[in-house]
Amino acid sequence: MADRFSKEKRHEVMSKIRGKDTQIEIKVRHWLFQHGIRYRKNCKDISGIPDIAIKKYKIAIFINGCFWHGHENCRYQHIPKSNVDYWQSKINKNRARDQANFEILQNLGWSVFIVWECQIKLNFESTMENMLNEILEIINKT
Repeated sequence: MADRFSKEKRHEVMSKIRGKDTQIEIKVRHWLFQHGIRYRKNCKDISGIPDIAIKKYKIAIFINGCFWHGHENCRYQHIPKSNVDYWQSKINKNRARDQANFEILQNLGWSVFIVWECQIKLNFESTMENMLNEILEIINKT
């Protein structure tokens, strides 16, 4: 199936997709800050460059878009009908990279949280409360 956009229009659309500081990331960061959690964002010195890192307690938080990170059984994850091979390959590589980074961080003693776009959109407060409880449990253990 051919792309419904021209090559130029597709380039324009794709160029507007953000890799960091997305609305969902900002929403999560504000919520954590309002609840007393201090963090660093997009730490390049930590494997996988987590969206949020609490270095003192070795906590890494990744906020994953369901499409880009291939969230299985999710209504926001789908393969586009055009250029299917490219998108399947891209999403599979993203998944493999995510898994490798997750394992590296865990082996280094980090607690890793993955927050999915759909969790934020469907039940923000519950998702954040659960994550905050787990973070506070880690902090209180040290």
